[in-house]
Amino acid sequence: MNLHSIPDSPFKIQLSFYQLAERLEKQAAGPAGEAANRAKAMLGEIAQSPELVEGITSADQIEKSEGLIRRLLADYFPEALTMNEIKAINLPYADLIFNHTERFKNILRAAGPGFSFAIRDFDEHQAYVLSCCIILNEFYGTSLDFGRPFFYDIPTADGVIKHYRILYNADFLDIIPTDKAPTLSQEEIDLLLNNYDDLALWKSKFPKESWILKGFAIMTLYDATVENAVSIFKEKLLGLNTEGFEEKIQSIFRSIYRIPDIKVGFTLYNPEDDHFTADPFGLQQMDSFLVQGHKHSEARELLCTSSYSCVVKHKQYFAVSNVPEFLAADPENRLAGFLSKKGIKSFILAPVVKNGQLLGVMEMASVRTKELNSINANKLEVVMPFLTDTVERLLAEMQNEVQAVIQNNYTAIHESVYWKFRKEAERFIAHHHAGKEYKPHEIVFRDVYPLYGQIDIKGSSEVRNNSVQEDLLLQVKTLSKILKQLGGFDTIQQQLREYLIELSFPLRAGTEQYITAYVVSEVHPKLHPFMADPQVEAYFSDNDKAYGRFHLHRRKYEATIAAINDRMTGIIDKQQLAAQRSFPHYFERFKTDGVEHNLYIGASIAPKVKFDIQRLYTLRLWQLETLCKMEIAHHHLKPELPYQLDVTTLILVYNSTISIRFRMDEKRFDVDGSYNARFEIVKKRIDKACIKDTTERITQSGKITIVYSSAVEEEEYLGYIKMLQSRAVLGETIERFDIEDLQGVSGLRAIRVQLIH
Repeated sequence: MNLHSIPDSPFKIQLSFYQLAERLEKQAAGPAGEAANRAKAMLGEIAQSPELVEGITSADQIEKSEGLIRRLLADYFPEALTMNEIKAINLPYADLIFNHTERFKNILRAAGPGFSFAIRDFDEHQAYVLSCCIILNEFYGTSLDFGRPFFYDIPTADGVIKHYRILYNADFLDIIPTDKAPTLSQEEIDLLLNNYDDLALWKSKFPKESWILKGFAIMTLYDATVENAVSIFKEKLLGLNTEGFEEKIQSIFRSIYRIPDIKVGFTLYNPEDDHFTADPFGLQQMDSFLVQGHKHSEARELLCTSSYSCVVKHKQYFAVSNVPEFLAADPENRLAGFLSKKGIKSFILAPVVKNGQLLGVMEMASVRTKELNSINANKLEVVMPFLTDTVERLLAEMQNEVQAVIQNNYTAIHESVYWKFRKEAERFIAHHHAGKEYKPHEIVFRDVYPLYGQIDIKGSSEVRNNSVQEDLLLQVKTLSKILKQLGGFDTIQQQLREYLIELSFPLRAGTEQYITAYVVSEVHPKLHPFMADPQVEAYFSDNDKAYGRFHLHRRKYEATIAAINDRMTGIIDKQQLAAQRSFPHYFERFKTDGVEHNLYIGASIAPKVKFDIQRLYTLRLWQLETLCKMEIAHHHLKPELPYQLDVTTLILVYNSTISIRFRMDEKRFDVDGSYNARFEIVKKRIDKACIKDTTERITQSGKITIVYSSAVEEEEYLGYIKMLQSRAVLGETIERFDIEDLQGVSGLRAIRVQLIH
């Protein structure tokens, strides 16, 4: 068995448990007792399988000693945590993973037999160079920071891709030089630092299998799927008109590079005249090292030949780890001379590219040599996507025509905020008629209080899958019966039998699509010549989506979801009319598997009406009453539904004001700025949250859950609950509990109250 999943490596891998054996020998030689006896017994078993110490060479040896290996590793894989931890034994870059925890096994079962491990965006080049960097740090005293996160993308049973970050415990690994390992000089090490892309150079300094990697590693995975949402959050921080923009950018890059005083700059590139431009948006809050204080300059004048070729022509990172040496080699180099005068000793220029077009250059600089280099330039891959999207969006805003002139260019504008769009349109028209240019102001409402609530249909995904499965089973069985009677379709019959076997198990993602595609493209053409046969004619009639019995359960499911959503939206839309009369506020709702809504209230939305905090309290009580009415209405509707699905109800209380901005790209309002984004983060994460230290969801059918963070909010809502209890809307029992800590969110509490139907 080849232990390498990547063919070339400077390491010769020896999978061994010799360190554990040495620990057992020490225990066995210690004071008599249970521990010593256990150690002696284990050593006796190891003696029967010497390959565990000398080095494992095949999967068969692992299978033969599976029980012994599990007992050897018992202290590191506690049975009590086997359903919680995602752990296994592994060697870096090797294709062998074993001794999984039960949770790990469950994840792999859900992924299916066709799944194979592959580290995301990790190729042979990276594996070889990073292996060399480990050796440099271990044996040559370097401190190369190459630790960008590694991820496995693993599908769940329903086809959702989850992203798991990989952590290695390398305490049981030793790196040992062989006689093929050359000794490197400082000059050779410096040469490597500036040549990450030169794989041949790295291989010449670290020949294949010139070092031994002996032992084993414990691989731990943790679910980092939520980090994708964090990337979106970071993207929102990168609006160039956000207060404190430069500080936020510096903070992000300092965290990534672990350099406390790293400097970051940005320069816009104009491809039409090959110019770099500072202050491209009229809101620039970042210095540009390239433009050097000027408004714009020709790119060829600012960059040296090599950096121009790398950044502008080939759109690749350009890194210099030692600016003084760079300048000494080319004293006439303007870029090196300017950076040297500014005290910059190492730097990276990172092109911001979208669809093959260079939009600008992200600049990073350090006052120390070798801190920034061609190796850690690759860490930018983690952040460049949202940098790119932000720059692209802002460029689009620069070129955007005033779409507020024609309301049809927007999504439907809510009545409460229409006045602001109308004023902006009037300004544009006045400037246009006067022959003057006018850049429309962004539509922003500041210092508004957000309210959020949702009624979610419980178990809708499972019911949909079951509906699809029942319909497909009936259709495939009917087809099989017809083809058997017609005769001569053995190949298709065999395929249909395989589909029937597959449909006897829980439905997997994509099953409906590929079975339907096969039936339509392969089976139906074979049946068309037999349309005179009553069975074939009846089959095609049954396949009608609107009326046929092969779509009956799916129609029932869709009718159930539509009926619930229509009843819920009908109630909240009607109640909104009265609420708007109380005080104008922005309202939006969304229908998915349930109904969720956002409300924003504040003086900036209705400047002609006096706003005080009592207006907020009135709207909060209205929201609670309305959601109670919606859930009670569902309770009465439920017996009439094709599928009697339950719903859960949730309110998020947020006591701070935020700002909302109309996003032209999405034609909708969104929170504005990094601080305000916390409200969106909490909304996205509480839906599936559990009570702290339990696995019980915070939401339950027949109860309304109110999420909050302070005692003031708790007291306020207890008052509303008491009022609704007096009206026999809510029950007497009130549950109060802490909510589990979520990614980036902690300290939340909740009240849960039974509804009286």
